[in-house]
Amino acid sequence: MKKSIFSLILIFMATAFVQAEPVVDIHTTLGDIKVKLYDDTPIHRDNFLKLVREGYYDGVLFHRVIKDFMIQTGDPGSKTADSTAMLGGGDPSYTLEAEIRYPAHYHKRGALAAARTADQVNPERRSSGSQFYIVTGEKQSERALDMMAQRANHERKQAYFNNLAKENIDSIRQLQKAGDREGLEALRLSLAEKTEAAVKDEPIPEEMRQTYINEGGTPHLDGQYTVFGEVIEGMDVVDKIQNVETGRADRPRQDVRVISMKIEE
Repeated sequence: MKKSIFSLILIFMATAFVQAEPVVDIHTTLGDIKVKLYDDTPIHRDNFLKLVREGYYDGVLFHRVIKDFMIQTGDPGSKTADSTAMLGGGDPSYTLEAEIRYPAHYHKRGALAAARTADQVNPERRSSGSQFYIVTGEKQSERALDMMAQRANHERKQAYFNNLAKENIDSIRQLQKAGDREGLEALRLSLAEKTEAAVKDEPIPEEMRQTYINEGGTPHLDGQYTVFGEVIEGMDVVDKIQNVETGRADRPRQDVRVISMKIEE
């Protein structure tokens, strides 16, 4: 009996160790930032830890800094770039499958998220293999959040309607060819009714809403980028970085570097 209990304790301890969210120390030229990585975004978590172990980030610049928005780094080409170089295109030659866990993870102040190319060339919203950003953002008003929620609901309904239209494209073409305007309008109304029935309006969760009002962030990015961690210490350093003077393409005029990163044991 004692042996069974002891075995269960060992299993529990091992499971707890595996499930613990890893913490990474980011040592920069302006101070230290500590981030934890979420376990429900394992692709991004494991890739980030792999790159940290390899020293991939050692020496990279914060190449894009926008006050009250975010600070971005992770371009390997920035390590040896001169002051005239255009940065932001470098990566490990692979992308990562999106792990967008909204509303569990959102763009609150201090959120750690993966950069990516635009929807037009990246409809699957795959993440850069190495570039990431830390959110600074601004405090949001009730009205601004209401408008964002309204816009998000509209976009969800529009996407659903567009998919229905694709499924009915043959019927639409036949009606267009026949010049049947009444038939087209009837079909449009039918698809609109199906959309309204299937896609309900979703409010911003109250806890998230209060976080955006009281702490700030960039809610307009929610549901579009993978948030895979957050800052747990060193937001004062993040603020130092976001307040540096910048020039062309939002690059700091004086280089701000990641000196090294270390995974806490």
